[in-house]
Amino acid sequence: MNVVAEMLLTEPAPAVIWAALMLLALPALVLLGNPTGLMDPRRAARDMIDALDDHRRQAAEAARFADEVRVAADHAAENADRWQHHWERCTEEVDAAWQAWLTADTALNRLLAAAAWPTPTHPSGASARTCDEYAARDRFLHRAVAAAVKRGALPDTAITDALTGRNGWDARLHPVEQELAIARASAAWHRHRYEQAVSAERTAWHDAELARRTRDSLLQEATLTAAHAATYPASLTSEPRTSNRSRRVAVA
Repeated sequence: MNVVAEMLLTEPAPAVIWAALMLLALPALVLLGNPTGLMDPRRAARDMIDALDDHRRQAAEAARFADEVRVAADHAAENADRWQHHWERCTEEVDAAWQAWLTADTALNRLLAAAAWPTPTHPSGASARTCDEYAARDRFLHRAVAAAVKRGALPDTAITDALTGRNGWDARLHPVEQELAIARASAAWHRHRYEQAVSAERTAWHDAELARRTRDSLLQEATLTAAHAATYPASLTSEPRTSNRSRRVAVA
């Protein structure tokens, strides 16, 4: 290693001086390297300033675009996390709906097995024979349906349906038949809820997958734009502020 090289490596001040001298000599080198610049130095200087301004604009645009893509990528990552949590909740709801349907179906099968052996005290399908008996069965049905709604075995609309005798509710039936009707309605309702939960889970998975792909695409784009912006010197990543007067002074 020669003396000059050792001095540049060990002493920072000479290196700064050399860099400043090279920067000051750059316009002269550009003019000397351009035959047209020797004949019209002012035009060559204007061209050099225009080229420098254009380079600065490109650097500023690259940095600004990289920042915008990074912000979009961050938002996409947050959105992907939200959809992931939503999908996880949907899978939990599917499991809960399946378990509720299984429980309701088990209760229905147990009542069906018991109803297969009718007794004289509650003959299957017997209708109320007196007004008092009908009133008692009507009250029993309303209480049983309200209790089923309260424990989550039936939807809230079942109470109104039972009061108005819609959707298969019949207060004339024997309480055993009414319990069986409630069990059937509960099993059907839980099956409907399970099917809805499965459909919602599939939709949530599709949306979560789409959000993940968008996030990954934007993260890749952010990496590329950041690498492109890094190719410009840091001093050029701001908008040029050279006024017309400064340009004229520089050209002169």
